[in-house]
Amino acid sequence: MTSTKPNVIFVLGGPGAGKGTQCARIAEKYGYVHLSAGDLLREEAAKPDSSLGKEINEHIKNGSIVPVAVTCKLLENAMKKSGKENFLIDGFPRNQDNVNGWKESVGDRVNVQCVLFFDCDEQTCVARCLERGKGSGRTDDNEASLKKRIVTYNDSTRPVIQLFEKENLVKHIDASNDVDKVFQDVQTVFNGFKQNNA
Repeated sequence: MTSTKPNVIFVLGGPGAGKGTQCARIAEKYGYVHLSAGDLLREEAAKPDSSLGKEINEHIKNGSIVPVAVTCKLLENAMKKSGKENFLIDGFPRNQDNVNGWKESVGDRVNVQCVLFFDCDEQTCVARCLERGKGSGRTDDNEASLKKRIVTYNDSTRPVIQLFEKENLVKHIDASNDVDKVFQDVQTVFNGFKQNNA
């Protein structure tokens, strides 16, 4: 990381809201580095000689949640390693514990620009995930698993979004539109940053 604080945008939304697709487009157009908390955990867990990886695997094996300090460490390491300044953090913070952990372990070392909230009705999200499940090989894109993921999202992540709303950090994006229309709305948000920084 450079001497200036890195900029971070948290990307949140329910399963099937299109977070990954939009993050890829933002990365391409605006040069942000896309970091997925879940991917980083899976990558670390796959490293045979990583002590963090061993810890992550223990939690996966026991069905327990990986401590937030571990996730934050992986995110911060990935930011440092990239040498870049602008980051999209996808699928984090998912709950209050994540928010507290982030504030404690990363806190003021980064500048949180905003929370991009891809808001999408449940029906559309479920339909998209089931469609994606046909070709993606993702085992969690089936109806029973989806219902659980949506309940978790409603119980844990929505309150986080409300918390960030109090700090005026949330940018609402209607994610039920088609991909191009959604990206137009995303560009409006990013063009707003440019003007503020000019």
